[in-house]
Amino acid sequence: MVQTYTSPIRVYKYPFEFVMAAYIRRFPTCKMIPILQATEIVSETTSEDGSKTVTERRCTLNVDAPYLLRKIAGVDVMYFIQKNTLLRRRRCLLIESWNESFASRLVIRESCKYSAHPENADWTCFEQEAHLEIKSFFGFENAVEKLAIKHYMANLVKGKEIIEYYIQELLNEGITQVPRFEENSPDQPSDVAHSRARDDQSSRQEDADEVTLPHHSTFGTTVSSSITADGRAHRDSSYKLEADYIHRCLGDLDPVEESRLVELKQWLQDHHKDKIPSDAHLLRFLRARGFNVEKGREMLCRSLMWRKQHKIDKLLGTWKPPDVLVQYYPGGWHGYDDAGRPLYLLRLGNMDVKGLLRSVGVDGLLKLTITVCEEGLLKCEEATRLYQHPVSCWAFLIDLEGLSMRHLWRPGLKVLYRIIEVVEANYPETMGRVFLVRAPRLFPILWTLVSPFIDENTRRKFIIYGGNDHEESEGLSGFINRKFIPKFLGGDAMYGLSDGGLVPKTHYLPEESDMESGIDSLSVSSESLYQTVSLAKENYHEIPIIIQDAGTIITWDFDVVKQDCVFTILYTTSTSKLRSTTPPASPALQASISELHPELNLTQVLQPIYCSDGSSEQGTHAAKLSGTYVLQWKSVESAASTAAHSQFSFDFGLMSTPKCKIMYHYDVISQDEFKGSLSSVQSFSSLSMA
Repeated sequence: MVQTYTSPIRVYKYPFEFVMAAYIRRFPTCKMIPILQATEIVSETTSEDGSKTVTERRCTLNVDAPYLLRKIAGVDVMYFIQKNTLLRRRRCLLIESWNESFASRLVIRESCKYSAHPENADWTCFEQEAHLEIKSFFGFENAVEKLAIKHYMANLVKGKEIIEYYIQELLNEGITQVPRFEENSPDQPSDVAHSRARDDQSSRQEDADEVTLPHHSTFGTTVSSSITADGRAHRDSSYKLEADYIHRCLGDLDPVEESRLVELKQWLQDHHKDKIPSDAHLLRFLRARGFNVEKGREMLCRSLMWRKQHKIDKLLGTWKPPDVLVQYYPGGWHGYDDAGRPLYLLRLGNMDVKGLLRSVGVDGLLKLTITVCEEGLLKCEEATRLYQHPVSCWAFLIDLEGLSMRHLWRPGLKVLYRIIEVVEANYPETMGRVFLVRAPRLFPILWTLVSPFIDENTRRKFIIYGGNDHEESEGLSGFINRKFIPKFLGGDAMYGLSDGGLVPKTHYLPEESDMESGIDSLSVSSESLYQTVSLAKENYHEIPIIIQDAGTIITWDFDVVKQDCVFTILYTTSTSKLRSTTPPASPALQASISELHPELNLTQVLQPIYCSDGSSEQGTHAAKLSGTYVLQWKSVESAASTAAHSQFSFDFGLMSTPKCKIMYHYDVISQDEFKGSLSSVQSFSSLSMA
């Protein structure tokens, strides 16, 4: 069993040298860390110019464990080794710690780093990572794991307090400044001077080899990208988060939750290129899956592909509700609740579900729902700025007066079920609170039908009032300011939305289609630029592209929905028409074009790119010569899948062969049209930073 932890960046608003003066006061003992009994310096070396000091300590920790566990282990203390590397010139302290006791049974490793803030030289950053692996421990592996995590998390919370305590101690003693490291020139040894000259030359060479291109990611975050010699882009560590930013913009998270957020963002940074959602959006998916990174990642990736495939980010700018919705849909945004959440008001009892469905169809109601959700995300950002605290979800106020049997129309309920599924899959943790007011006697029947399709955590957020109970002292006014409660519910606000009512049949679609048809395949776009292909292990998907003019640009954008694959581009001077080996409607083939047509002498013009499950790739290739270029995807078995198969020594076809699923789009444009970006490839735009 393995546990990992990655902290957000914690910032001390003091210079690095001042923080180091506070840090050294933790030794040899620290009264704020009672389990630390003693520390002993094992070795200490300093470079000739004084810029580097390496200190190794042996730390004795009290084992705060149950008596039985200590008796079985036969120890009352544990020993750890801590190696500190202080780089004064770089203003950086690297800390490595690992357990000496029980090294064959468990592995505990921690890496920490203090460094000068990259944007403010008078501030100091602190980063921390930890790894816990329990191999065996006398049958008490689970108990030891829980105990280790408990103590580690408790010490994490104290960590910043300890440094701040000693910083305050320095200030109380009148120490407000610690000088920076200065070179020992002109007495500096010549070998050191030559070494520094080589370092400077190497640094300049690295700057010459890489061209830094600042750009905006598709989700609104500015990141830095470098183009290396192989033509592929890599980026800096922009997945890192500051603890103060998390508290200010995302809310109070415990150390484990912070670590899971950093871990998910780092994974996306490595696999999804520029498509990094806002941190608030990532947090919603983690919360929906109990901060299980793997489950949250899977849910998020499916949602990102859904957004791309159906062009969700263009919906607010391109879709306008039909007149019948404007006139007869009784809902809209109506202020905020007491927690600052945007409030959406819906007079469900006045809504003609059957009439609206027959007037705008399933697709129209789905687009309306998604538009409301997209508006809700934007309003949460506005509320965060307005109320100066994190707001990540909205509230619903639903008036049920007028609810009747006509609302139990079967096709309408079926559409409702599917819409709930779409919303929960793509907008998790966005419903903060739901107020159901003036619930009639019929409501328990409707609730029995609908509630099984609502997530259990979401059901807990429902507050139901029957009759006029919402007007009592503990009613709506206890959760919503009266200035946002409409007058017909006992508040002071004027109601400026539609009253709803029956939709005249003159608004019905010309040819009334079966309302149940198409419900199971709800979509928001009748067309998509992306195609999907499934490949069995070691099978290929290849697309030949004939290029007449040198300099033509080939662009691609694809997501690996399932399993792993390898992507590359092949080239031949031949321009004979080659048929794609796997059109979307035909099965994949085990042989590639190069194997079927060896006379073409196909060669690779793009280094193969390994793409893991959930990854996203975008890129361009400039065709230097005319001829035929072949985009090639080859399905390969992932390590996880291989491990799963290895557990079964007698397969006999009982386990189905895993298939790789790819959603892709490519385009061919002239050199003049190409502007140095992937603008020709339809990428979805941003969910702005919350």
